[in-house]
Amino acid sequence: MPMGQAFGAELDKRLYTDLANLTPENSVTRTQDFYIRSGASELLDGAKISSIKAGGLLQRPFELSAAELAKQSMPMGLHVMECAGNARGVHFGMMSAADWTGVRVSEILDDARAKPEATRLLISGFDTYAAPSVNSIPGASWIFTLEELKNSRAFIATTMNGQPLTRDHGAPLRLIVPGWYGCACIKWVNEMTWVDDGAAATSQMQEYASRTMQKGVPQTAADYLPATVDRAAMPIRVEKWSVGGGIKYRVVGILWGGTGPVNKLEIRFNPEEDYVAVDSFQQIATDSWSFWGHAWSPKQVGTYMIRLRVGDPAVVTRRMGAAYYLRTVEITEIAK
Repeated sequence: MPMGQAFGAELDKRLYTDLANLTPENSVTRTQDFYIRSGASELLDGAKISSIKAGGLLQRPFELSAAELAKQSMPMGLHVMECAGNARGVHFGMMSAADWTGVRVSEILDDARAKPEATRLLISGFDTYAAPSVNSIPGASWIFTLEELKNSRAFIATTMNGQPLTRDHGAPLRLIVPGWYGCACIKWVNEMTWVDDGAAATSQMQEYASRTMQKGVPQTAADYLPATVDRAAMPIRVEKWSVGGGIKYRVVGILWGGTGPVNKLEIRFNPEEDYVAVDSFQQIATDSWSFWGHAWSPKQVGTYMIRLRVGDPAVVTRRMGAAYYLRTVEITEIAK
């Protein structure tokens, strides 16, 4: 797969981020390298999105001007985003981290005069395309409970890495839901609709049901579990060092997802080996990824399967626990 190079168009446009060169000092993904799962519609410029229309179960519908939201924007910090379809075949390159500014959705909720039965919010984006898609189903919308939006500190983003959003990253307005998969972070936001608990799950929610680890394909939003990212970790590179005339290896990786820091991360280099504690790891925050490193002395040449786990069994790690992020490396030279 080409890494760091955009290809395709509209719903079939892709760009996979090359994670191999990430470091603690270089942890922000440049906008031009940030992964793309769906590109902008060729019809987007003609749509001239200038506001978000707010309606549904409201006492009084209203509009939110994109220009006014941009003026009200505040720093929202660094957040990692992962596509629910992130996979080994694309080197797990559908994951990136950027520094955002925006307006909290909670502020919009507090100002809206919602009817008592309004318990959820449908957030939709521009979703009309010039050509049919080979791989995706149109339907850029997601339904959240009001509490989910507040508790996740969701926001409407107006800038990315200090610059206005680009077309492929949702300009002029994009929803960011920290800790949730990218499929819920709707691009080109143009509508907010207050709904009740009987609202049907959107086509986007149903398309991503298996990838967000739902039980079947929920027909209603009320039956849909939050599309949150579990704690996960994986290597991003294996470094080979020449030290004192000998060879030493070091595995470098990232940890992301979940809520609250973890204290222990463990690594294993083949199924017949035991897990051992990663020797250089500290997680302080969970909004972005944390880095870890581990000195490694393979005993023989060959293929190694590198797998990680969190030391606390109470931490939910469904994908990592199923070896979803297993990586392999071929060692051709060892210390003598």
